[in-house]
Amino acid sequence: MTQKLLNLLILLSCTFSFSQTIVINEIDADNPSSDTKEFIELRSMTPNFSLDGYVIVLYNEGTVASYNAFDLDGYTTDANGIVHFGNSAVVPSPSIILSSNYFQNGPDVAALYMGSSLDFPYGTAPTTVNLVDAIAYSSSNTTTATNLMSALNITVSTPDIETSTSTSKSIQRKNDGTYEVKIPTPGVPNDGSGIVFNYLTVTTSQTSYNEGDSFNITFTTSQPVENETLIMNFSLTNGNFSVGDFGGGTTVSIPVGQTTGQTAITIYNDGSDEGDEEALFQFAALPSGYLANNDNFIIRVYDVNFSTDPWGTPLNPTYGDCTPQIPAGYYDNLNGLSGPTLKQAIQDIIADPAEVRLQSYADIWDILKEADRNPENNNQVWTIYREEPMAKLDQQNTSSIVGKWNREHIFCQSRGGFEVALGDTADGINVWNSTGPNSTSDGVSDAHHIRAVNGQENSSRNNKNYGEVATGTVYAGPTGTQGSWKGDVARALFYMAVRFNGLNVVNGDPSEYMADGVTPSGEIGDLATLLNWNTQDPADDYEMNRNNVIYNWQHNRNPFIDMPLLADYVFGSHYGDEWNNALVNESFTTSSIKVYPNPTTNYLVIDGFTGNIQVEIYNITGQKVLEQTIFGTAQIHFNLEAGIYYVKSKNAVGSSLNKVIVK
Repeated sequence: MTQKLLNLLILLSCTFSFSQTIVINEIDADNPSSDTKEFIELRSMTPNFSLDGYVIVLYNEGTVASYNAFDLDGYTTDANGIVHFGNSAVVPSPSIILSSNYFQNGPDVAALYMGSSLDFPYGTAPTTVNLVDAIAYSSSNTTTATNLMSALNITVSTPDIETSTSTSKSIQRKNDGTYEVKIPTPGVPNDGSGIVFNYLTVTTSQTSYNEGDSFNITFTTSQPVENETLIMNFSLTNGNFSVGDFGGGTTVSIPVGQTTGQTAITIYNDGSDEGDEEALFQFAALPSGYLANNDNFIIRVYDVNFSTDPWGTPLNPTYGDCTPQIPAGYYDNLNGLSGPTLKQAIQDIIADPAEVRLQSYADIWDILKEADRNPENNNQVWTIYREEPMAKLDQQNTSSIVGKWNREHIFCQSRGGFEVALGDTADGINVWNSTGPNSTSDGVSDAHHIRAVNGQENSSRNNKNYGEVATGTVYAGPTGTQGSWKGDVARALFYMAVRFNGLNVVNGDPSEYMADGVTPSGEIGDLATLLNWNTQDPADDYEMNRNNVIYNWQHNRNPFIDMPLLADYVFGSHYGDEWNNALVNESFTTSSIKVYPNPTTNYLVIDGFTGNIQVEIYNITGQKVLEQTIFGTAQIHFNLEAGIYYVKSKNAVGSSLNKVIVK
């Protein structure tokens, strides 16, 4: 967060005066270190004023249009005429809980209208119709919301600059109708006057529990209870978390003269996997004179009956336990092709507009929850780069990335020219558009190159190329990780470079933009590194499951997962050689296996395997001409006609495919 400089722009026309029935009394749209304590406060000239029929609208100066709006129906000001709305971390607790970063830092405008949020959908132009009050603000003393001021008849501004970078400040209305910037005072009159409420603070020993756990909820007042016993009611229900999921009292009392009370809650273990859930603590209406210091907070509930998969994580990979779900004949047309003809034939399969489906970018969340699930706990996703699981519930749904996972484009959006359409919605697996090789922008929602990633690590990767040593433009992953993602990244980029015309994987550090400095270059590197990664980190069961899941949604597969050796024929040392896909369902690793002599006449030595080895030899048309089992390093003898053959060697650990020439 940059140093916060609040520039207050105040409306001083006759339309808005202190004699109004209700005004915007305070706003904090920014914080020195985070946007978790933002709020807006209203003040009515009479206490307990109904807000039915009012709506708060937030305008963006950049678009000169609304970006958020929320109704105030059902809410009233308190005995001091005060009510505030903001983030859950604001103390005392706001009447409406808004997500972090709900308010933009400015230069922008917050406005109060008579009306409904339905009158102000996203992108609504500013209007003075039914406008009650408005305040313009900025995070810089050099910028103002000029266009919004003009549209809303805001004519006078008074700057007030905050110099502290460690203490939060807010814009506060004074009794004379002008404003000042000082330490925030949410929920109370800005001048310190008014009724002093007894504040209730709610605490638990932890923020998360497992099914089957019991814990206490403690309630503490800021002052001893007076006159009569304080009785409070609360709820924990939220979404799928219902009253049948827990036991314990939801009514708590604190006797006169005391300051604390508590209740015990037990979370039931129902024996089935319903996924992790979140209980939401919410007070019912509190007695007069009491206000909640905190309310509307989440208690995470982990399901102990989570599902697992019969294969390993990328850190503990397994091979051969996840069956490739390749349609019969899917790769048949690749046999015997080479060079550009081979690449084109692959594209004809994976970019066929008559078959391939384009899902919405919002659908990617659901795809990743299935494709990137943690094999050891399916209620989590396995995050690339940091090589660790995160709860599916920690999906990023606001601008805050801390502790959240989001969607990582392996082929960076800025390099590929992908654009996320506003208003994109998740419409499910049965709703899609057609897509072909020329619609490069469709890469924004191609799940074959989108992975679940820790939000902060996604920010660190940014739009860098890949390489062995991290630099300003090259990404090598977090320090201390094992690189279990490197082959996955390589195969995703190989896929993208074939799937879409205009995308390429090249050697070195290609430019992000074309010569005009604006148009994306469509290039990413480093090819030599990625070819090595493809061999060093072979496709495992986790990656094969991804391929299966994504095929179910998109109706295309990543052939470089099904056949990792194919990358060398399209991008690497075997470019120009004919491809033989007699065994397209296998994954091949060749880094430590030697088959010699080559060329040969009537025998071969298989070196590099241990234990029993199954050897199969195929001719150029894909017909099996020999099958034999050997042990360890051994020779096999044969009597074959001169020509090109493919030798497949396999043991319990891995397999190898080698091309040999028989003279």
